[in-house]
Amino acid sequence: MGAGTIATRRLTLLPLAPHHAEEMAGVLADPRLHEFIGGKPLGADRLRMRYERLAAGSGDAGAVWCNWVVRLDSAGRLTGTVQATITGEQAEVAWVVGAAWQGRGIAKEAACGLVEWLHGKGVTTVVAHVHPDHAASAAVAAAVGLVATGEWQDGEVRWRSDIG
Repeated sequence: MGAGTIATRRLTLLPLAPHHAEEMAGVLADPRLHEFIGGKPLGADRLRMRYERLAAGSGDAGAVWCNWVVRLDSAGRLTGTVQATITGEQAEVAWVVGAAWQGRGIAKEAACGLVEWLHGKGVTTVVAHVHPDHAASAAVAAAVGLVATGEWQDGEVRWRSDIG
């Protein structure tokens, strides 16, 4: 199972590729994006290397990495990323939207499109880890049907949804 193109009402989720690094370096340049996840923004060259590693896959036959860049079609611009690590019928998902594009429902729409795509591929359990102080990410998790479990991992709350 590889990352295919996913279309939503306003967005196109495109399989992540190294050539996206130049534009995405600008999208992800705001240090505030790392407030809850740590690290710092990467320049285009380092981001390209990261995208090359992601595009190469997990290297583990039991885990599939699927990564997308999120394009806001009306603007013709990349605005963020979504990702899923799939193991069997479970996927761990994450999303990030550039600071300039936040507050427009992009993360929610992209995450909903991703979760719908995952369910179509036979995934029955979706998990996300959200920092307890990140209200916007918690709202996205809830919007895609995930529920906070009360379980913690690396300082983040585990959110989960089961179907079927």
